[in-house]
Amino acid sequence: MMSIVHTLYTFNLSVLAAAATCFRFPAMTGMEIDREKNIQRKHSTYQSLDETFDIQKETYRGQQYSQIYFARLHLMRTLLYSLVTDWKPHVPVCTVLGLEEGKECIIVGTLYKHMKLKPCVLDEYSKERSAVPLVKPHNFMHPDDHLVLEDESGRVKLGGTVLSPSKYVTGGVVALHGKETTAGDFLVLDVFEAGLAPQIEPQLKSREDKYVVFVSGVSVGSSTSNPLQFQLLVDHITGHLGDDQEQGIAAEIVHVVFAGNSVEIPSGLLNGQNLASKDQSRLSEPVQELDILLTQIAAGVSVDIMPGSNDPANFALPQQPLNRCLFPGSRAYNTFNLCTNPHCFELDGVRFLGTSGQNIDDLKKYSEARDGLEFMERTLKWRHLAPTAPNTLGCYPFTDKDPFLIESCPHVYFVGNQDKYGTRILNGSEGQLVKLISIPKFCDTGIAVVLNLRNLECHTLSFGAQFSP
Repeated sequence: MMSIVHTLYTFNLSVLAAAATCFRFPAMTGMEIDREKNIQRKHSTYQSLDETFDIQKETYRGQQYSQIYFARLHLMRTLLYSLVTDWKPHVPVCTVLGLEEGKECIIVGTLYKHMKLKPCVLDEYSKERSAVPLVKPHNFMHPDDHLVLEDESGRVKLGGTVLSPSKYVTGGVVALHGKETTAGDFLVLDVFEAGLAPQIEPQLKSREDKYVVFVSGVSVGSSTSNPLQFQLLVDHITGHLGDDQEQGIAAEIVHVVFAGNSVEIPSGLLNGQNLASKDQSRLSEPVQELDILLTQIAAGVSVDIMPGSNDPANFALPQQPLNRCLFPGSRAYNTFNLCTNPHCFELDGVRFLGTSGQNIDDLKKYSEARDGLEFMERTLKWRHLAPTAPNTLGCYPFTDKDPFLIESCPHVYFVGNQDKYGTRILNGSEGQLVKLISIPKFCDTGIAVVLNLRNLECHTLSFGAQFSP
């Protein structure tokens, strides 16, 4: 006996879900949900803003990562210099080399976090084995961690209780008010962060409900992936489930975003050896299955698919779009968009910015917060999507820019492949308002997130599939 629980808004789908899954409907074309009942899918205006994360015009010439740090410090310091005049108008600004003992001043630089437990690749070649016990793999914090501020002139160790090492990570740029001590440290009296970037006025012109669906961590091909759950999601989006009312709600979905980790390739096959024909087939099966399901969605609604850490894409951020050759069925539709990670776009005048989760996952390893949403808040307030790159998070060695700097504050900031769903409103000092969305892994939770473009309110779609004798 098969039992299917599908929670949608405030109602449940039961036997109809199983019937719709077992008896496949013909693929619909255009934006029609049901031609006989004349249910038409709503439209939205879409614009991709991924040019910042495009590295096709970049050329690698053996450059090092010092240049991306220099570009980050230069741009952020120029910004902070313009802001500290209102913060501490009577305190002089100087460099690390220009510090004088006992004299209060403001210094701007890049933070470096000295971590006792931070893994080092050189430890593998050390002749002396460390007596320090192994730490939990998810976090490398230690009470003895301390911060250092660095600019082109030098570096200085930071002291005091105002600046908490547990909050900050290597790579952030801040302004500090304090004074040099007799020991040569810099006693921090106050901290100033850049805060939220300027935000364009949201064009919430829609007088009707339009929904954006966010999904992450589908992991087609993994042992934890449930094909029935994913098929239920596809059937709901395409309007193949439920009665007239439910199909009417499905017709209000105007965009779908897959935020990374859509497939999982069997790791045992990737051992560097030549693959047998049967292993080659197993290697391509997850991508083929994903393409079949995405084709059903792209036939009726606009779809964005972002690469993630497990997807067949480049490892370093920003990850480039997945190859079109992987999706022979989906690519036939102009509604199918292969996007970068991070991904930025506008939908009906609402700006979205999101990642597949690597930036937040890395922050969790080297700092502490109440929840994942607080990590998201920090990246916005630091105006940097991935402050730990390239120190502990792989990224491309840019020479003249840092693409992860947030120059325009989004209206919606989403992060995929998180442990649980969460949402929060973040307010800026200049009237900015950002909707934060933490998207859980679909293969573990069966949850997709839905955002209403009319008022930026969120709710979840929960798909459960259980089999019992």
